[in-house]
Amino acid sequence: MPEKSLFELSESGRRAWSLPGLDVPAVDPSREFGDLARAGNDLPELSEIDIVRHYTRLSALNHHVDKGFYPLGSCTMKYNPKVNERAARLDGLADVHPFTPETACQGALQLMHELGEYLKEITGFDAVTLQPAAGAHGELCGIMMIRRYFESRGETNRDIVLVPDSAHGTNPASVMMSGFRAVQIKSRPDGRLDPDELERECSDCVACLMVTNPNTLGIFETDARRICDIMHARGALVYVDGANLNACLGIHRPADAGFDCMHLNLHKTFSTPHGGGGPGSGPVAVRRILEPFLPVPVVRRLGNDEDGRYYLDHDRPDSVGRMLDFHGHFGVMVKAWTYIRMLGAAGLRDASENAVLNANYVRAGLEGVYDLPYTARSLHEVVFSGSNLRKHDIRTLDVAKRLLDFGFHAPTVYFPLIVPEALMIEPTETESRATLDAFVAAMRAIAREAAEDPDRLRAAPTLTPVRRLDEARASRQLDVNWTPEAGG
Repeated sequence: MPEKSLFELSESGRRAWSLPGLDVPAVDPSREFGDLARAGNDLPELSEIDIVRHYTRLSALNHHVDKGFYPLGSCTMKYNPKVNERAARLDGLADVHPFTPETACQGALQLMHELGEYLKEITGFDAVTLQPAAGAHGELCGIMMIRRYFESRGETNRDIVLVPDSAHGTNPASVMMSGFRAVQIKSRPDGRLDPDELERECSDCVACLMVTNPNTLGIFETDARRICDIMHARGALVYVDGANLNACLGIHRPADAGFDCMHLNLHKTFSTPHGGGGPGSGPVAVRRILEPFLPVPVVRRLGNDEDGRYYLDHDRPDSVGRMLDFHGHFGVMVKAWTYIRMLGAAGLRDASENAVLNANYVRAGLEGVYDLPYTARSLHEVVFSGSNLRKHDIRTLDVAKRLLDFGFHAPTVYFPLIVPEALMIEPTETESRATLDAFVAAMRAIAREAAEDPDRLRAAPTLTPVRRLDEARASRQLDVNWTPEAGG
C-alpha cells in the first residue's frame, strides 16, 4: 500500500496537543510578528500518535548504513560505532554554545586541539584547520590558501590548476571558485597520472596540481614522489584530495610523499556517515609554508604543562579569513576524536587493511562477470564497468535499480567519468564476509538475469515502496510540496 501523506491522514478536529486556557490576554500574532505569522497555513490535523507512527514508518522505509550494506564507492559509508554518538551527545559537548567564553569551554577547545594533533600525526603535515564544513569546502579552503601563498610571493601569473581526468567533480569547481583556471590532465592506460605529461604541462603559469591518492579508480599513485618533485621544481605546489584516506591510515602519510596540502573527510574516514546531505567536516592539513594562511581562528595551547590554557588565535594577518561563522561542525569532530582514541594507531591501520581486503574480495568475486577496465591492484574500492551487458540492452542504471530488490543499496554509478557504465564499489572495513558474499551473489544473479530476463532489470525495482522514477525529470522539476489539489 502506498505511504499516505500527513495531509491524506488528516481529519478535522484532531489535535496533537492539549493546552490549558489562557490566564493572560490573548495576543494577535499578526500584530506581534507581522509577516512571520502566516494565516491560512492549512496544516494537517492529526493526533500525536498519528504523527509518531507516520514518521516511524517512513524511517523504516529509508535505507541507511545501520539497516543494510551501503557500498557507495568514494563516499565511504561505513558503520558508525554507537559509542561515538554517545560521546557527541554528552551534555558538556552537545550543549556548548559557539559564543561561550574560552575560559568556560576549555574541554571543547582541548578536544579540537588534540584532534588537530592526531590528524597531523596521521597525515604527516605541520598544521591543521578544523573549520571547513565538508570535503568540497575543505578543497575550496586549501585552494584559497594556495592562491594567497602565491599572491604573497608576487607570483600572480600563476592562474592554472592541473586536474586529472579521474578527479572528483568538486575539484574543478573549487578551482574555478578560487579564481584559477582548471586544465585537465589525462591518466595513463593503467589509471595513474603520467609524470611525463606533467613535465609537458607544468609551465610557470601553473599554481598547483590537484591529485587524489588513492585515486577515484581505487588505484594508488605509485609515482607520487616523482610527481611532487616535478611540480616543486617548477615552483608549483601539489594538493592531495584526502577523500580516500580510508585506504591509507597508519600505512602511508601523504606529507611524506611531498604533498603540500590536503583536506580530510572526518565524516568518511573517521566514521560519521554523511548520507542524506550531512553533517560533514573537512579539515585541511598543510605544510609549514602554508600555515600563515589558515582560516581564523586557530585553536592554540598556551604552555605545555598540564595547566596549559587553550585559546582561539585570531591574530593572523595573512589568513584567508573565516570559512564558517564559527569553528566547524563540532559534533563530527567529537565522533572523530572518539574513533581515533578508541582504535589507536594499530586499530586505524587494521581498519585500512581490512578496507583494502574487503574491496579485493569483492573484486575477486565479480571479475569475469563485469568488465574490469583497469587491472592495476585495487585498494579500498574497485571500479567495474557494465559495458559487457549493453549487448542485452542493459545499462548500469538497470543493475543499480535491480540491486534494490535484493535489499542492497546501489554502489556509485557512472563515476569516474572515464569509465563507461561505471560501477564503483567500496565495501569499507566494517562489512562481514557473509555480507560481501551475499552482495557478490546478488551481482552475479543480476548479470545472469541481464542475459536471460532483461525485462526484469528494466522494470526494477519492483519490491521497494517507490518504483523507478524519471530521474532527469525529477531533478529538473523538483516538487517537494504536497497539496490535495496537485495530488502529489
